[in-house]
Amino acid sequence: MALVQLDLPDPMAMRGRWAALAAVQAAAGHGERCQALWPLWHYDDGHGSWADLHHLDEGRAVLLGQDRNDSETFYAEGADFFEETETDLLAGAPEWWEPPVRRVRDAELFLGFAYGFDGSTWQRARYDLEDGFTSVGLPALSAGRTREAIDTVVRHVRDAGGGEPSRESIDALIAADGEVDAALVAAVAPSADWDVEAGAAAARGFLAV
Repeated sequence: MALVQLDLPDPMAMRGRWAALAAVQAAAGHGERCQALWPLWHYDDGHGSWADLHHLDEGRAVLLGQDRNDSETFYAEGADFFEETETDLLAGAPEWWEPPVRRVRDAELFLGFAYGFDGSTWQRARYDLEDGFTSVGLPALSAGRTREAIDTVVRHVRDAGGGEPSRESIDALIAADGEVDAALVAAVAPSADWDVEAGAAAARGFLAV
C-alpha cells in the first residue's frame, strides 16, 4: 500500500524551536514536558497528549504520538484496550519505522500516529481517520506555534506581575538553534525565580547527534 506524503518541516528545522520551548519549560520547573533524551526529542502538553521524535541513522527519523482525546486511530494494544478497529500505522512502511514503534509499545504507550522521515520526505500510512497529530499541536512545527507555546508557559507568571518577554527575545532563543546560554533564557524568563541555567542546559541537550 502506498504511503501518504506529508508537508512537515525537516527535523533539523524543528530543533531550534523545540530547544527554545524546552529551555522555558525547564526554567519554569516543567522540564519533563519538553526535553531531549538523545536519540529522542519529547513533547507533551501536560495532559496526556504527546509526540516523540526518534532520530535514526542517515538523517532518518520517526515521529510518534497520540492525542488522548482526538486520536481516532488505534494501533496494536490500543485497539484491544479500547475495543476499537485497529488502524495499521505501519501499513506500507519500511522496516526502519518498526524499532521506535516497538520501543513505544514496550513502554506501554498507545499510538495514534506514526510518521517517517527518510532524509527528505515525511510519510505516513494511508487512512481516513483523524489520528490526533493536528490536535497534539506540536509547537516545533513553526516559529509562530513555538512563540505561542512559550507565551502560554510564562503567562501565569506575567499575570501575577512578572515581566513580559519581547518577541525579539523569544526569536533570539529560537534562532540560537540549541546553542543557548543562561542570558538568552533570562531575557525570556518572566521571573528571577526561574532556573535559567537549567533552561540553557535543557536547550543544549538538543545539540547531541
